[in-house]
Amino acid sequence: MNSPILHFISPPVPYFIDCGKDFYRIGERHISRKQIGVFDLIVVTRGTLFLGEGNDQWRVDKGEACILRPDASHYGTEPCKEETDIIWIHFHTFGAWDECNSMSDCLENQSSLIHKHKQTAYLNHSEVCSIFIPKYMKLTPKAMEILQQFFLLDLEPRSLRNWKRQNSFQLFMQHLDRQMAATTDAAAIHVAERVELFIRQNYTLTITNALLHKEMNYHPNYLAKCMLKVYGTTPIHYLQLYRIEQAKKLLIQTEWSVTRIADEVGFHHGSYFSSCFSQKEGISPLNYRKKFIRHA
Repeated sequence: MNSPILHFISPPVPYFIDCGKDFYRIGERHISRKQIGVFDLIVVTRGTLFLGEGNDQWRVDKGEACILRPDASHYGTEPCKEETDIIWIHFHTFGAWDECNSMSDCLENQSSLIHKHKQTAYLNHSEVCSIFIPKYMKLTPKAMEILQQFFLLDLEPRSLRNWKRQNSFQLFMQHLDRQMAATTDAAAIHVAERVELFIRQNYTLTITNALLHKEMNYHPNYLAKCMLKVYGTTPIHYLQLYRIEQAKKLLIQTEWSVTRIADEVGFHHGSYFSSCFSQKEGISPLNYRKKFIRHA
């Protein structure tokens, strides 16, 4: 079956809270709850669990998983017909997230979700990325292997156990995200990530569509199409946004003049930099500095 997709903006990455195991006898069903405040990842390791969330219902068989939202009502739709074992993991995020019906919907709404993220998350910079996790999924042997690590860590001292569980959870989420990417337009994602990496490493240089064509060996129109699909923006617009984000850091962390900062991040024309900055941030570079530095 096709699954809705949970779309997270990171950083901060979704973080582990707690985990455990449950056992259902024949005739028992999942408890009804509402707005539990955390995401609830449920993995069936034996038998079958019947779950509902709002108007959606799932049959989760052995080796399958379902993620329940923190802000919705959950319930068992049917009693178990055989003895059933599950693993549950609670996690959450301080960042922006959404649920979409398809990957195309996720990508179409990506720009607005990133904008929301930068308004509400405690971090505000351009080094964000999307994490795509299906709500309902068949887990690979590798994913199941990572999950088993959570319970092997019960033998560790608590001070180490919490660190290692967080690390294992991030590896698990990364595996699901990469698996999701492999089933979508992997070529476009690969090209867009190459362009994004090149821009981040060379943003102080004069980057043009012609230069990107030469470096990537793809027509600029195709590069723009890939970037729009994956990041919701063209390469040149992403370059401008990235430069502004680097300038924001320098405005707060240094006493350099606005002209010098403009040159350092690749604008080379102070007036054009101020215009772009004001258009994006709604405030001039100097007034942005004054917001954070009392003596500026």
